[in-house]
Amino acid sequence: MRTIVITGGTDGMGAALTRHYHAAGDRVVVIGRDRAKFEALRDAAGTPPAPNPTDSDSGATYADFIAADLSSIADSRRVVEQLRREHERIDALVLAASFIRQRRHLTTEGHEASWVLFFVSKYLFVTGLADRLRAAERPIVVNTAVPGARADAIDFDDPEMSRGFSFARSNAQQRRANELLGLLATADDARLAYVTWGPSGLVRTSFAGEVGPGMKITAAVLGTIAGKQPDVAVRPIIDLIDAPTPGRAAYRGRKSTPLVTS
Repeated sequence: MRTIVITGGTDGMGAALTRHYHAAGDRVVVIGRDRAKFEALRDAAGTPPAPNPTDSDSGATYADFIAADLSSIADSRRVVEQLRREHERIDALVLAASFIRQRRHLTTEGHEASWVLFFVSKYLFVTGLADRLRAAERPIVVNTAVPGARADAIDFDDPEMSRGFSFARSNAQQRRANELLGLLATADDARLAYVTWGPSGLVRTSFAGEVGPGMKITAAVLGTIAGKQPDVAVRPIIDLIDAPTPGRAAYRGRKSTPLVTS
């Protein structure tokens, strides 16, 4: 029985993965902001709550939830420490948490929220759980940072974009940083599969975030007309987790895409 950790596992594609691994009989640990959404997912799947943390690796099928705001560095560190306490092995780490912001937003910790959510928290999970992944027979990290950003997308002098912030620049920077994170992750463990992944087209999701009505309406209309259901869109992720290949890779849907190396 595998242990699958999913950030953002209560909405959209994350929720679809949660449903799948519930049905498959794996241990699923979901990190998200809304416990009620998780409990609705768990109840619909007929999955019992998790046992006591001391029994978390006993072999019983269960689903568990850790409430957190991953745009908080403190919350991200707290979750990593809880996962380390409660799990000796993590077979798959799916980094799918998302909250879209079109404008620069500072957290109460004084950091730019999107940079922390879409990169810093992922860095903390990948590095903080490295030994738990190493304990798995075929470990994999699936990072839903759409691959293909330019090599020069990161402003190393100002990664939180205190000057000249734009949604497009912020998005490209996060995506490139997550591709580079794979270099660190696979250098630490040659057996690890590290995949940056994005859907091959539109997906019908709740589109959580602080965005204008125009973007929300456009996404809702196009998603309804042409978007895939989340349960269909995540099939390539499931296949990658079921048969991981060590090393770095990038995909749009099922199609392998070249890694940006220079």
